[in-house]
Amino acid sequence: MSAANKEVRAELNNKIQEYLEYADSLSTSNDIRSLVTLEKYDVLQKILMKRLTFGTAGLRGQMGPGYAAMNDLVIIQTSQGLAAYLEEIVDENEKDRGVVISFDNRYNSQRFAQLSAVSFLLKGFKVYIFSSITPTPFVPFAVKKLNCLVGVMVTASHNPKDDNGYKVYWSNGAQILSPHDKNIQESILKNLKPWTNALDTSLVAVSPRAYDPLTDIEQMYYDSLKIYCCLDRISPLGFSSLKITFTAMHGVSHSYMKKAFQKLNFENYVPVKEQMYPDPDFPTVKFPNPEEKNCLDLSIATADAAGSRLILANDPDADRLAVAEKLSNGKWHVYTGNEVGALLGSWLWKILDVDAKKNPANCCMVSSAVSSKILRSISEVEGFTFYETLTGFKWMANKAFDCMNQGMTFVFAFEEAIGYMCGSEVLDKDGIRAAMQMTQMAACAYSENKLLFDFLRESYLKYGYHVSCNSYFICHDPDAITSMFNRLRNFNGVKNEYPKFLDGDSPFPVIGVRDLTTGFDSLQADQKAILPCSSSTHMITFYFENGCEATIRTSGTEPKVKYYTEMIAKVPEEEWENVKTLLHKMVDLMIIHWIQPEKNGFLPRPM
Repeated sequence: MSAANKEVRAELNNKIQEYLEYADSLSTSNDIRSLVTLEKYDVLQKILMKRLTFGTAGLRGQMGPGYAAMNDLVIIQTSQGLAAYLEEIVDENEKDRGVVISFDNRYNSQRFAQLSAVSFLLKGFKVYIFSSITPTPFVPFAVKKLNCLVGVMVTASHNPKDDNGYKVYWSNGAQILSPHDKNIQESILKNLKPWTNALDTSLVAVSPRAYDPLTDIEQMYYDSLKIYCCLDRISPLGFSSLKITFTAMHGVSHSYMKKAFQKLNFENYVPVKEQMYPDPDFPTVKFPNPEEKNCLDLSIATADAAGSRLILANDPDADRLAVAEKLSNGKWHVYTGNEVGALLGSWLWKILDVDAKKNPANCCMVSSAVSSKILRSISEVEGFTFYETLTGFKWMANKAFDCMNQGMTFVFAFEEAIGYMCGSEVLDKDGIRAAMQMTQMAACAYSENKLLFDFLRESYLKYGYHVSCNSYFICHDPDAITSMFNRLRNFNGVKNEYPKFLDGDSPFPVIGVRDLTTGFDSLQADQKAILPCSSSTHMITFYFENGCEATIRTSGTEPKVKYYTEMIAKVPEEEWENVKTLLHKMVDLMIIHWIQPEKNGFLPRPM
């Protein structure tokens, strides 16, 4: 064995002993011992020498042993780091403001939540820990209503069943931003050894500092749904002609959606029975993500059998919403996230308080850089203020918070990945709140003998036709992903040279490039991007002469290379199909010449 290999093995042996010390009495210590016995040093190297890094989305990863996975020890270390960081930056009396913690129905979620609570209790913080599974939006809602210091939600959202996550909200009710993420990560590394009694989850039941907020928060949440309720403007005929099929996708939302419908006095709904009860195995779907193909098959079958023409589908933690509608030709249309964003943006502006609309510039909507620019187009006609942010609700929610602090009226934010923030009560995406708005919108449409599809068409006629084509490739090799992006940044072997056109029968000229990894933006006078940049992720946007915008980026939570494209055209309706055809042609060429999945070993999106 070479000296270098001996050094690596010595470092690994130290990590093994450290983990076994810290994880003493935990089941994952037995897993590590078994790997040592089997001499699986390559596996041990992978799971012990790197650890899940706390970022602006918290933690998310596969459950298993080691530092690079979600398990009891990593949860304890993360919670100790967060609790210690809070203790450093707040006064002692502020500990009474407390933290709020909840969890979804995945394997280990409740235990992870309880272990998290113990860390805060040991530091003297008041802890509000939910006694039962809740939707993720309940945590940011509770942070604001209870004036808490932070919120923690244990969930992996729509990820595969073997994953779990740890999502953190700051005192403003929005997900954390830098520098808190970096400071928390540093604090975690200073608090790796479990504190005395760190495993004593009985403290959750017996500590006088632990409270269950479920009843109060649930009541406040449902009461808040009425804030943007507009039933007085909808004919009773709309509700009587509307039947909705809804699914919880084996997650938390079934009982919560039923109560939300009751708040609207809407009773004509049909659940997808095979998916209505929480089940951490998500047995009827390959991926518990309503965006994925075939995830709505059971919903469509249920709707057809019940004579329902509208489907509302939550993801497992109920922060996202998919929508499908049976059209006049009898075919089902599954709305994209951008289409639902267009519908909700138009609708929420329509029903906004008249007094607020007297000063439209003081009202705002927000969307992310990879989402449709439909809100921008609406703002150009209606006069409200539009903001674009980086990808993720951590950016959009904090932008909304800043706007409200300036006295503005925040109306709506969305991201193409079926996430919608309707109003300011929850500063994060909320699939239940969005579902209630879609219910009211559909009732309004049906009362006029129209469909949601007609409302979308009317939006395009007024604000311009917006068509998008988004998808992704799977890649577990970070080096291959980096190589692809480096090739785009040094095209044809020329350093810092981006593609000047997209090859085809008639090449499509590129008139601008924005690279939020390097901070380059050719459309700015100083060639510096306005949006925040990060060298830890890849994201390049190309602006074409014909108006097309295309972004290629990596995912922050999944092993994916994603692409987002959109064409905006103010042309007669009869030309819309030609615009759509042109966009799809450009996407095909972009995949062939720029992404090159076969050459880079990328796997196609599962069908």
